Amino acid sequence: MLEIGTKAPDFTLPDQNGELHSLEDYRGQKVILYFYPRDNTAGCTKQACGFADRYPQIQEKGAVVLGVSKDSVKSHKNFETKYSLPFTLLSDPDHEVLEMYGAWGEKKNYGKVSMGTIRTTYLIDEEGIIVKAMGKVKAADNPQQMLDLL
Repeated sequence: MLEIGTKAPDFTLPDQNGELHSLEDYRGQKVILYFYPRDNTAGCTKQACGFADRYPQIQEKGAVVLGVSKDSVKSHKNFETKYSLPFTLLSDPDHEVLEMYGAWGEKKNYGKVSMGTIRTTYLIDEEGIIVKAMGKVKAADNPQQMLDLL
């Protein structure tokens, strides 16, 4: 996980429409950058819908939400459409950005160890500095926690 007070590493990834986004594109706004395992799974859907429900208040506080997973652009588009998600989903199939942000690593599921996405959320300020870093977050609680931090 990256340290609070450090500059968030820039990246460029395609969104659910295939358009490229970089972190620099959001300079001047607060960014809630969250990493999640998979589109259309119970926890990930809860987290995404939680952010969607709070998106008007998040925007009022000068922030945007960027969700990142290793799912494809097409998968993200289906997820966005199915749940009317009002924010950007970024596709990182090679998990380069996931690794850069410490959101890729060893996970245990039913005693079995595998590599995968560790649910992680960052709050990045208008200057690109990390002001909050949360690892192993609870999907259902995370959107409200982030809104409270704004």
